[in-house]
Amino acid sequence: MTIETDVAIIGAGSAGLSTAKALREKGIAFQVVEGSHRIGGRAYSEEIAPGVWFDLGCSYLHLGDANPFKDIAASLDIPLCHERADMFSDENLNAWDNGRRLEGAALKAFLDYRDANEASIAASVARGEDRAIVDLIDMESEFAPSYINGLASLNTLDVDETSAKDYLDFGAGYEGRHLDIPVPDGYGNLVKAWGADVPVTLNAKVEEIDFTGPGVTIKTAKGDLKAKLAVITVSTGILAAGDIKFTPALPSEKLDAARGLPCGTENKICVHFDTDVFGADGTGYHRTWTDDDEPSGFEASVMGLNTAIVFTGGRHAIWLERQGQQAGHDYAVNQIANVFGNDIRNHITRSIVTAWTTEPWTRGSYSCALPGQAYQRETMKQSVEERLFFAGEATAIGVNSTCHGAYLSGLRVAEEIVAALAQK
Repeated sequence: MTIETDVAIIGAGSAGLSTAKALREKGIAFQVVEGSHRIGGRAYSEEIAPGVWFDLGCSYLHLGDANPFKDIAASLDIPLCHERADMFSDENLNAWDNGRRLEGAALKAFLDYRDANEASIAASVARGEDRAIVDLIDMESEFAPSYINGLASLNTLDVDETSAKDYLDFGAGYEGRHLDIPVPDGYGNLVKAWGADVPVTLNAKVEEIDFTGPGVTIKTAKGDLKAKLAVITVSTGILAAGDIKFTPALPSEKLDAARGLPCGTENKICVHFDTDVFGADGTGYHRTWTDDDEPSGFEASVMGLNTAIVFTGGRHAIWLERQGQQAGHDYAVNQIANVFGNDIRNHITRSIVTAWTTEPWTRGSYSCALPGQAYQRETMKQSVEERLFFAGEATAIGVNSTCHGAYLSGLRVAEEIVAALAQK
């Protein structure tokens, strides 16, 4: 069966849903097709215990009050945890060296090391450079392993693969850059509730996009979709892997952009306990390292819940994912025990381990520019022949790698489509 419409939207994540909503407001007909069994894309929540939600993907409203999902949540009467929006501030940071908590001069030395690296990165970018972060930081410090581990889990790639400019560009010009508002009932659930009124054809994997003649033909597992224009919101991981055939092939500069903005890996392991194992002063963000294990960062009891979430990124995340779910669980439990003691092992009820590298609908977590490739976000957002339009977090400059960056990219594309249709 063939369906005809004005605009075909490929992907029902934040970008695809915001595009659809904006087009509907303008009276433009559209069809949304999604390869997986659900909407939301990389915004996805699971209940790890009754009433306790874990976000496998995006989990905070980054950039605080500037995040549009703040008002969306209010319109849907979905609560936010504003009082914990400073979870990652220095005041809530705890650093642990082989089980010893850094305090006083030792903690100051840890923070000074970080700040010196950040200043070096900023100075390089100010000179107009786009170098690898590894070239700009002190790799000989005793704190280096923890610092580079943290950057890998933040950026999804290791420091030798990460563009310093892309890293520094995030949040530039936004007040409240360091505010990260938690969503107690799940960011994924927020996106799901917000997008529930958008009609989406699920389980409709796109196999080919043919734009040889006038218009565009989208060939899916559920039949063909013919449209005047198409919006492509899939990840750079999907585009770079060639999971969707384009006829004719995409321009080389578009494929180069996707490869220059690879979808790296940040995995999270959520561990739930049957009691509060953290204590009165245990809530916050912890960085921990030992002589015989990979460092880590984890958040403990962010919203007063008996959970800890351990982050891992880059090559270590990929390696750990390949070892299987039990290996991820063991790694996380060891990290938490390094801080709160081995008795926590007696109170574990369940864990959830993400596996974004092998997630077939994304092939990674979110985009990160390779050294010298930060400019590719601008290339990624450009249309092809004003028939294929591109949205998604990889096209969002300054708010890349975020759910709300994808949302804003959908609004941008909707405006571009209005202009393109007016010329037809």
